[in-house]
Amino acid sequence: MYSPALPQHIGILLFTDFEALDAFGPLNCLNALSRSFQLRISIITHSGPSGKPAHTWPTTPGPQNSHFTQGVVPTHSFANSPEDLDLLLVPGGYGVWEETEEMQAAKDFIRNVYPNLKYMCTICTGSALVAMTGLLDNRKATSNKRRFKAIVEKFPRVNWVGAARWVVDGNIYTASGVTAGIDMTLAFIQDVYGKEHADEIADRLEYERVLDSRLDVFAAKNGVV
Repeated sequence: MYSPALPQHIGILLFTDFEALDAFGPLNCLNALSRSFQLRISIITHSGPSGKPAHTWPTTPGPQNSHFTQGVVPTHSFANSPEDLDLLLVPGGYGVWEETEEMQAAKDFIRNVYPNLKYMCTICTGSALVAMTGLLDNRKATSNKRRFKAIVEKFPRVNWVGAARWVVDGNIYTASGVTAGIDMTLAFIQDVYGKEHADEIADRLEYERVLDSRLDVFAAKNGVV
């Protein structure tokens, strides 16, 4: 189905040490949605297609001397990203907290591209990355519950919602930790493309949706109210 009013061009921002399911949970939902609607995807990183793939873990051995990382080949760099993005996905991961040229460029990119977007969706600590840009100031948002108290303290201008699987404020959707990105994306699909498509995709993925965003068992487990 083609409709110029619906988001068609989806971008995802990736960086070194992003959380795999933060990215691929929402993308799997959107992959399924593309069977019913005309969509295209751009994978955007600091170095772009001429550089190295974006890895879920630094390519040097990690704890326990493990070398266990997956790389994603980008289609665009921050510097030459498409001008017609409708939706930007921002995953989280340990890399969010790195003070590197790459992450500074990611923040600059988010700040510059947001005014032209129809929607932005963050997953897990992706909301902390966006909070660093000031774009969440005076907005409601949520984030990973294991890091929630530290994030609230670090970004006091954001109206953080503790017990929330996901939060919507205007055209920004923010999800709690990791798998909450799937629930948020299905909620986004329901809001924008229709409930029948969100339900069908959840069934196709054999995924039991959380339908009430206030049902957040991980808030209680982590002492977040």
